[in-house]
Amino acid sequence: MTGEKKLADGRVLRLFAIGQLGWAILSGIISNWLVYYYMPSESQLSEGMTIFITQGIVFAGLTVIGLITACGRLLDGFIDPFIASRSDSLNHPLGRRIPFMRYAAIPFGVMTVVVFISPVGGESWVNNVALFVSLMLFYISLSLYCTPFNALIPELGRTQETRINLSTYISVTYFLGTAMAYLVTVIAGFLEPSLGPVWSFRATIAILAVVAIVCMLVPAFGIDENTYAETEPSTTPMGQSVVKTFKNREFQIFEFSDVLYWVSITMFQTGLPYYITELMGFDDSWTFTFFAAMTVISLVFYAPVNILAKRLGKKKLVAFAFFFFCLAFAVTAACGQFGVPGIVWGVLVSVLAAIPMAILGILPQAVLADIAEADAVETGENRDGMFYAARTFSMTFGQTLAMILFTSISTVGAGGMGYRMTALTATAFCLLAAFVFSRYHEKKVLATIAEGSKGKVEA
Repeated sequence: MTGEKKLADGRVLRLFAIGQLGWAILSGIISNWLVYYYMPSESQLSEGMTIFITQGIVFAGLTVIGLITACGRLLDGFIDPFIASRSDSLNHPLGRRIPFMRYAAIPFGVMTVVVFISPVGGESWVNNVALFVSLMLFYISLSLYCTPFNALIPELGRTQETRINLSTYISVTYFLGTAMAYLVTVIAGFLEPSLGPVWSFRATIAILAVVAIVCMLVPAFGIDENTYAETEPSTTPMGQSVVKTFKNREFQIFEFSDVLYWVSITMFQTGLPYYITELMGFDDSWTFTFFAAMTVISLVFYAPVNILAKRLGKKKLVAFAFFFFCLAFAVTAACGQFGVPGIVWGVLVSVLAAIPMAILGILPQAVLADIAEADAVETGENRDGMFYAARTFSMTFGQTLAMILFTSISTVGAGGMGYRMTALTATAFCLLAAFVFSRYHEKKVLATIAEGSKGKVEA
C-alpha cells in the first residue's frame, strides 16, 4: 500500500512543520518558564513576584516543583505507548494520526495556561495540588497531540531526501517556537504596568497559547493523511508492540543516547534565564535576545547541515554536535568569571550553542525515521507510532531527570555556584551521550532500507 501513496511535496512538509511550531511554543513555555515562575529567585521577589507553592528541599534533596514536574514527565512517558498503540491501530476515515491532532490541539493549549494559574494568591498546599493536577493534564494533552504528530514524520518523509528536508523544516519551526516561548518575559514586561508581574505573565502565556493552537490545527486540517501516509491499522497489541520496539538493537542505542541528550539540553534551557540573570548580570528580558541570537545563527547552518547529512551521513554530524555542545555547556559554567563582561559571555555561549543546535535539531528525527523504516523492512510491520512514542518517552524521562537535578543542584552553594554546577552536569551528560551514540550502526540500517526498497521495486 505504501507504494501507491503520493510522495509529500514541499507544501505538505511546510504545513506539517507549522504544527511543530505550535507545540514547540507550548512545550517551550513549560520547559523554560515553569521552574522560573514557581521557584523565583531573590531578584524576582524583589521586583514583586509572588511565591505560590512550597519552596526549598522537602524530600530526599528534592523540591516540590521538582517532584511535581517529575511526576508529570513520568506520566507522559507511560501514557505515550498507550496513545501510540491506539494511534497505530486506529481505523478512521481521516487516517491514524490526524483525528488525534484535531481533538487534542485546543486542550493542549488551554492546559498550558491553566498550569500557571493558582487558586490561592500566596504560598499554599492547595496550589501544590492544583499545579500537580494541571500539569498531569498538560502532559496527557501533549502526548495526545505529539505522539501521533511525530508518527507522521517517517510516513510523510518516505525517501532519504524528503526525510532530511522534513527534519530540516520541523527543526526550523521547533527553534522558532522555542524562541517565541522565550518571549514571555519580554511581552509580560509591556503588560506589567497595568496587570502586575503575575497576571502579565499569565496573560502573555494565554496569548502565545492561542497562536500555538492555530498553528497546531494547520496540519490537522490542511493535510490529507490518506493521500500521503500508510493508514493500514496495526494489529499488534500494545504490550507486544513495546517489546518488539525495544528489542531493536539500533533503537536501544539511539534511545539511551537520546535520554542523555535530553537531560543535558533541558538543564541548559531551564537554566538559561538563571545563567543570564544571575551569572551574566542581565535583566530576564535578555533571555529572549540571547536565545533568538542562537536561533538566528543556528538557521545559518541549516543549509550546510542538510547538504552534509546527505553526503557524509547523519551519524558523524550527530556525534560531532554532542561534543560541540559539551564545549558550549562548559563555557556556560564559567560565565561571569575572570572579569570578562557579561555581553561577551552571552555572545560566546550563543555562538557555540548555535552549531550543535542546528545539527541536533534536524538529524535525530531523521535517524529515528531510518531505524523505524529498517525495522518495518525486517519485521514486515509498520509501528512508526510506537517508535516515536518511545522517543517521546526518552525525551520526557530525560527532561524529568533534568528537572529533578536542576532544582536540587541549583540550590547548592551561594553566589551562583549551584547554577554553574548545573551547566557542568549538563556537560557530563552530553559527553556520555556522544560516546553511546558512537555505537550506532548507520551503514547497517541504511543497507536494510535499500534492500527493502529494492524488494518493492522487484515486486
